[in-house]
Amino acid sequence: MNSDPRPAAGASADDVAGALTRAHRDEWAAVLAATVHFTRDLDLAEECAQDAYAQALETWSRAGIPARPGAWLTTVARNRARDQMRRASVFRRALPLLVVDEAVPGPEGGTETPVADDRLRLIFTCCHPALSRDAQVALTLRLLCGLSTAEVARAFLVQETTMAARITRAKNKIRAARIPYRVPAPEELPERVEAVLEVVHLVFTTGHAAPVGESLIRRDLTGGAIGLGRLLHRLLPHDAAATGLLALMLLIDARDQARVSADGRLVLLADQDRTRWDAARIEEGVALLVESLQAQPPCRYTVQAAIAAVHAESPSWAETDWNEITGLYDVLLSLWPSPVVALNRAVALGMRDGPRAGLEALTPLLEQPALARYGYLSAARADFLRQLRRWAEAATAYEGALTLTDNDVERSFLSGRLAEVRAHLR
Repeated sequence: MNSDPRPAAGASADDVAGALTRAHRDEWAAVLAATVHFTRDLDLAEECAQDAYAQALETWSRAGIPARPGAWLTTVARNRARDQMRRASVFRRALPLLVVDEAVPGPEGGTETPVADDRLRLIFTCCHPALSRDAQVALTLRLLCGLSTAEVARAFLVQETTMAARITRAKNKIRAARIPYRVPAPEELPERVEAVLEVVHLVFTTGHAAPVGESLIRRDLTGGAIGLGRLLHRLLPHDAAATGLLALMLLIDARDQARVSADGRLVLLADQDRTRWDAARIEEGVALLVESLQAQPPCRYTVQAAIAAVHAESPSWAETDWNEITGLYDVLLSLWPSPVVALNRAVALGMRDGPRAGLEALTPLLEQPALARYGYLSAARADFLRQLRRWAEAATAYEGALTLTDNDVERSFLSGRLAEVRAHLR
């Protein structure tokens, strides 16, 4: 991969900052994965990728922004890695490194990896069965998506120090065990694919409602997750879970353009302009859902996709079949017992049976440690209290939700609702 030898001369600080932001959003995974392929050392690759971005800040201001920023960054990262490896060649020869196996038999019996994509190789490396499931997902979010340790910790509802230690242990285990950097052979896929699907799902959900920042949606994450979902579906066309996950992501992403107003405000599902939903994505998602439903037993991604399909195919908010959605959440809760699923079921129950029933269903979840720092629980409770005109309690709940929310768009929405209920207390 070559850097661009003749970039445009000079660039303003704002232009460089914008280009670097886009390059981190769109190119980080490819830059890091290509550098890992070269170094076979996760820590060295991550350090050199970060150094490449730091060098770009200085070089692009002086020499201009290259036409292909990703190629430039990858070249710089790999050159820096080469220099460091030369300086420490004797020392590094004594260290265990990732095994790069370029000749893994694919499903057709050939010698090429079925999906020749460094990002997919890196995901399967991070999702090796020698690692715990939490470590697999966390490490992939950190390395493939470029999320900070704090962002990954928020996705897992744990403290940042806990997550930092978990990521470090996972890296050390990969290095010490010489876990191979490759897509597994066909006979190895069944034991590996579940973790990979969970990774892709969490990447998507993190992008769908960004934990921090000025944007509600991180389309780099949602788009990247859908791309990886397509790769996995191509690799495993008859796997119900892979098919169900891709269906789920497409059906949810179809509502993307309607979730934020022209002036940047959050638009709730009840208020969205459904003509702005992506009909082609809905059609593709429903077709994939039908494929996944034909397999037995059902998996959690298929049931989640079925819930998303009920919303996608409802002509209006008033015509949403909340009875069917609540029933599907009952099935999902049996397949995937989770406090977050229980929260979503409680909200659906409140939509079906009224705010008092929803509030009663939420009450036991207040004792769940995993939801102690989950802002959506307080927000859901606040909304039911608002509907019941219990203004003081609603205000307290909205205040609690605000303390647990770092996304600017969500904070603006919650602040507006808080002002609304406070107005009733005067």
